[in-house]
Amino acid sequence: MTTKKPFGLPSVKLIAIAAVAGVVAGAAAVYVKETGIGNGVSVTASAECPLTKERAANLSSLMKGQVAAMVAVNQPKKLQAVTFNGPDGNQVTLDRFAGKTVLLNLWATWCVPCREEMPALNALEKEMGSDKFQVVPVNIDTGDDEKPKAFLSEIGVDALQLYRDNTIGVFNSLKKEGLAFGLPVTLLLDEKGCLISAMNGPAAWDSEDAKALIKGAIGS
Repeated sequence: MTTKKPFGLPSVKLIAIAAVAGVVAGAAAVYVKETGIGNGVSVTASAECPLTKERAANLSSLMKGQVAAMVAVNQPKKLQAVTFNGPDGNQVTLDRFAGKTVLLNLWATWCVPCREEMPALNALEKEMGSDKFQVVPVNIDTGDDEKPKAFLSEIGVDALQLYRDNTIGVFNSLKKEGLAFGLPVTLLLDEKGCLISAMNGPAAWDSEDAKALIKGAIGS
């Protein structure tokens, strides 16, 4: 049996998945940095997240199958620097979602794996979205909102709201934390906004494996 490495250590499997996912040419502001997750970053467990490490460890057994690339954090913390625009165009932080378990997903229209997993994220939100859980997809295309809006409309996304950061600042913030080195990037956060686990690369978010992981995170 292979022991999954805790977040904060290089993962060959994650790097391989990110390499397959890739970052499409033409988006020079986002690049793959194969230095391993968390390398060179001082990550301090937040006093606000005392139970998250135990929760993440308990959820590790659910990070399998279609969500096997998810890796539990080694040192839980709140991501204070993560900001992006809400559907109304106003800037929000992760505090906006306090009280909900959140699946935060960074994507772009030029990222082929991102485009392919969006319907699955939509299906997950449609089935499991509630006052206890929400999928929060943050689009990082540069320019205005028209291209991502048109794409979501084209593929019939009807359960997800459009969150945006056309400065790519949210990706760079996560890169500095050692959490992002390609797209898509997906983070699982608990109801206090504490990071439980993260993944670089796509997944079948409408699969039974994914739903079991979310149910475990919610505690249902």
